[in-house]
Amino acid sequence: MSTRELVVLGTASQVPTRHRNQNGYLLRWDGEGILFDPGEGTQRQMLRAGVAATDITRICITHFHGDHSLGLPGVIQRLSLDKVGHPVDAHFPASGAHYFERMRHATAFYEQADLQEHPIAEDGPIATGKLTLEARRLSHPVEAFGYRLTEPDGRTMLPERLKAHGIAGPDVGRLQREGRLGTTRLEDVSTPRPGQRFAFVMDTRLCDAVYALSENADTLVIESTFLAEDTALAEDFGHLTAQQAARVAAESGVRQLVLTHFSQRYPDPERFAAEARAEFDGEIVVAQDLERVQLPKRRSSPTGRREP
Repeated sequence: MSTRELVVLGTASQVPTRHRNQNGYLLRWDGEGILFDPGEGTQRQMLRAGVAATDITRICITHFHGDHSLGLPGVIQRLSLDKVGHPVDAHFPASGAHYFERMRHATAFYEQADLQEHPIAEDGPIATGKLTLEARRLSHPVEAFGYRLTEPDGRTMLPERLKAHGIAGPDVGRLQREGRLGTTRLEDVSTPRPGQRFAFVMDTRLCDAVYALSENADTLVIESTFLAEDTALAEDFGHLTAQQAARVAAESGVRQLVLTHFSQRYPDPERFAAEARAEFDGEIVVAQDLERVQLPKRRSSPTGRREP
């Protein structure tokens, strides 16, 4: 059975609080485990959340501010300590490659893990295959990139139509690969299955890239460091408010909005939820440390059926 969920390891911006660790998010997507922005304390939060180093297949860093990257040394060394046997791809802004190098070798340890570095220098796809991972440059005082994960559209086979056309066994796979079997076309016995889309947008002002990453996302994880009353501060420091994040979600066709990266000046998370609800009528999650957020099921197909 496939698992698609976001494990929230930390939700604090800049500094941790009594109830919020610094950033850290693990996206479980079938066989992938993508660790986003491991801030200080991520390794311990992984333990508390039941996340093993072997779960990580990819690391994505949006930028090199400490609350988004200072957990890297511990995570990298844990990959070797636990003898993770598969390659782990690491994506990060090319302009911060020297920071990554310092953190990768911050202290002495016996390096065994196969960590593959992939510096990002420009917008576009950075990994392709069963899924496409792309990056886009955001607007922050240091170079920052947001990430978008896209699953290709596919088709769901309809057993009753397959039976009516006399197709069974290996012929089903052949029809899926070739698109036609005799006089039967793939579209005669199947229905479109929209692929899912996931977007991860951290420290940034409003910019075109925020909207491009968020477009039609099933899940948008987005920073909401400030509330609207402090919009001027958000602009000065290169951040978003909950109001702005919710408007992006509403205008971009997002289904599930996950707010995170909260300033320590706001102890009450309900204020973020209330501000977002005034702008966005979809599902809103105000992220909490160690929470598991289930990604929504696929969008309805043209027949109105909800795909599994």
